[in-house]
Amino acid sequence: MQKLTFSQSLQQRLSPQQIQFIKLLQIPTAELDQRIEEELEINPALEEGKEMQEKNKEDDYSDDSYDDKDDYGDDFSDYESLDSSERFDVKEYMNQDDYSGYKMYSDGWDEDREVMPVVSISSLMESLEQQLGFLKLNEKQESIGKQLIGSIDDDGYIRRPVRSICNDLAFSQNLYVSEEEVEDVLHKVQKFEPAGIGARDLKECLSLQLERMKCHTQECLYAIDIIENYFEEFTKKHFEVIRKKLGTDQETLKDAIDLITRLNPKPGGISGNEGTAKYLMPDFIVTSENNKLEIILNSKNAPELRVSRSFSEMLDTYDKSDKKNKEVKETVTFVKQKLNAAKWFIDAIKQRQQTLLKTMEAIVKYQEEFFQDGDESKLKPMILKDIAEKIDMDISTVSRVANSKAVQTDFGIYPLKYFFSEGISTESGEDASSREVKNILKELIDSEPKHAPLSDDKLEKQLKKRGYKIARRTVAKYREQLNIPVARLRKQL
Repeated sequence: MQKLTFSQSLQQRLSPQQIQFIKLLQIPTAELDQRIEEELEINPALEEGKEMQEKNKEDDYSDDSYDDKDDYGDDFSDYESLDSSERFDVKEYMNQDDYSGYKMYSDGWDEDREVMPVVSISSLMESLEQQLGFLKLNEKQESIGKQLIGSIDDDGYIRRPVRSICNDLAFSQNLYVSEEEVEDVLHKVQKFEPAGIGARDLKECLSLQLERMKCHTQECLYAIDIIENYFEEFTKKHFEVIRKKLGTDQETLKDAIDLITRLNPKPGGISGNEGTAKYLMPDFIVTSENNKLEIILNSKNAPELRVSRSFSEMLDTYDKSDKKNKEVKETVTFVKQKLNAAKWFIDAIKQRQQTLLKTMEAIVKYQEEFFQDGDESKLKPMILKDIAEKIDMDISTVSRVANSKAVQTDFGIYPLKYFFSEGISTESGEDASSREVKNILKELIDSEPKHAPLSDDKLEKQLKKRGYKIARRTVAKYREQLNIPVARLRKQL
């Protein structure tokens, strides 16, 4: 027999305003302009403040029906003091069946996407398609070529099997081709610029670049031989094994290895000719004058925005009309939605500015010694929790600020993440920043003998001699974070 039961639970959910603020907070300065432009396009109730302020100077003197301050202007602190005809009745428009306002559309921000702005210098795909057009191909071959170019990843490789590309053509274009036909066009694509493009693995990529050189020197011939026949030994840096198999001297082998290392392992990436450039725009500017630090928020973080006066007038006009009329009611609902969305957006921008400054002030105060003279050894161990406690905010909020923001100092531009590090105990009982330990670790590796690199165990002992209590696994962790390979792979002739 079924029984009816009642249960009570407490759930915490983010309001639309909170979601709006969170997404705006994590946007870097370079992308804020674009985000504001998007909001201005989709919301006619939102306008840029400077133009409206100039216009309102005349309106304030000519129109006696308004006070000196626009009711829907920049100051929303007096919202509760407005009379009932001027307030936003949220309950009224939330009950509408055709409700499709601010809460129903996305602001277009994807939390997983790359936060730092990347500006493309040239399009690799366009360049490859242009080169494809220079070949005298029939319609079938051209379709195969375009499919192959579309299968090239960011590094410049085609990692999809030829059989899968044949299936793609059959399903997407109803074009049935053999693997031999795809291979034939692939070899043509692999002759495009940049050299090595369209390779299916690193070995083929390096081989394509060596073939493109068309050199017949001894080191070039040895380099081709190494890639073709001793690639596994090369990747493991077993140079002595390769030298014996080639039957050559160490100096000639070194020249061949140097030639290979100068090749581009990522022909489609940043290191290639068709790369991309990254531009880091500072969100803050910290300057020191007379030992006093001054923090300035980038002006692009403080746009002048306001709610449109014409929309507020429209709301007042329609509010006095016949509310029983369906068209009038729908219009009032639309206007209220847009006004509320504009107000929420402006409030979120202002809250973003306050949170950014509050967080940056706490970071500068915590790392004051570094900001005075730029000495990295003076960086203190600092984690997100330390700043969150100082500004009385959640750790996730501090993380969003630090994740994609940068500060310009008298010593260069630094991402905020740079100032956060763990603490390492020293023999004197004090805590040293992991940043300091990483710098020393890098110095040790840079000065090590190239023919006999230091292992992690030896690096651990070297650090302990300098007074840093650190385990071997921590040394390995920091080494990996610095993108430094193990000792065996650092070995050079």
